[in-house]
Amino acid sequence: MLVEELIVQLTKVKNDTPSHVNELLDYLQKRYIYEEISIVEYKKIFFELDKLKAEKPSEFFIKTKLSNLEFDIPS
Repeated sequence: MLVEELIVQLTKVKNDTPSHVNELLDYLQKRYIYEEISIVEYKKIFFELDKLKAEKPSEFFIKTKLSNLEFDIPS
């Protein structure tokens, strides 16, 4: 699968064309999480999208870091 195929698939799902490469990255990650594509396909397309400067918003990383924090609460 190539980026062009990913665009076609996302367009069918949304009934609209993707507005940004970041939207393709989100869709790619969703398909991988739901085991609709293999790790080999994921990596291949991920590197293509990376060349196109696709990225997760910085808020994603802040929220992820906060949700993974562990605290020791004194008893």
